[in-house]
Amino acid sequence: MTHKNCILIGAPVDSGKRRRGCLMGPDAYRTADLARALRDLGHRVEDRGNVAPARFTAEPHARLHALQETIGWTVSLAAAAERALPDGMPIFMGGDHALSLGTVLGAMRHAETVKRPLFVLWLDAHSDFHTPATTDSGHLHGTPLGYVTGRPDFDGFPAIKTPLPQENIAIIGLRSVDSAEQAALQGTAIQRVDMREIDEHGIAKPLAAFLDRVAAAEGMLHVSLDVDFLDPAVAPAVGTTVPGGATVREGHLVMEMLHDSGLMTSLDLVELNPFLDERGRTAQVMVDLAASALGRRVFDRPTRAY
Repeated sequence: MTHKNCILIGAPVDSGKRRRGCLMGPDAYRTADLARALRDLGHRVEDRGNVAPARFTAEPHARLHALQETIGWTVSLAAAAERALPDGMPIFMGGDHALSLGTVLGAMRHAETVKRPLFVLWLDAHSDFHTPATTDSGHLHGTPLGYVTGRPDFDGFPAIKTPLPQENIAIIGLRSVDSAEQAALQGTAIQRVDMREIDEHGIAKPLAAFLDRVAAAEGMLHVSLDVDFLDPAVAPAVGTTVPGGATVREGHLVMEMLHDSGLMTSLDLVELNPFLDERGRTAQVMVDLAASALGRRVFDRPTRAY
């Protein structure tokens, strides 16, 4: 196994939706000892602490929740990602999924600098393909893929000079996509894998096909893992619970395949709300999945009583 320099970056983003609690996520990951799990695998681990949003004026918006604060987070997290990627593999400990507005943007900038294509694997019950104009809820955690692919109406956000190509994105685990997103996604080249396809054909085949494309292009791979990719029966600490998600077995298979591919260059761990957890259960599952993505095998996975 190739040992990596893992750079932990806390992203206590809680502006992407109205339900509070994700700001505690970075501390939960630290308490669940993500750093030790990675060091036990032989990786170097550097914790750069928590990012803060760029300065913003908290002007209320008629429809969008915490717009200016989310723009501030996007600016600061893009810069943090851009700084970290030349030094190793950043792991962003969130924080709600609005953090990916910045982390993916920073990865795009770095990929352009090193002249490699960026690919994004989105492990999520939702497609997060809204724009500020199409979201009914006004919650910006549902907009990151819309933003980085160059959809309109992101006024005030950093400009996307070269949008992420749609064919460079795979969303796996879908089971809650509203009508506006469905209509927008229909005409795209984004690879979409919903739970019915996983039930019928398994999760390995579509993931392997995507990873083969990344490898063939010598691409960088940003992985964004949402707690709600998993079934809430095994990962309850999320404010957007959708029954019928991936099992722990499927989650570990995805992560072990990512490790085997050697392609992952950055990772988001998002939507953990410790306020909703059961004795740290979800935080520990997410730490275990991150460890699988970085080389832990089933033989040495600890058995715990939660």
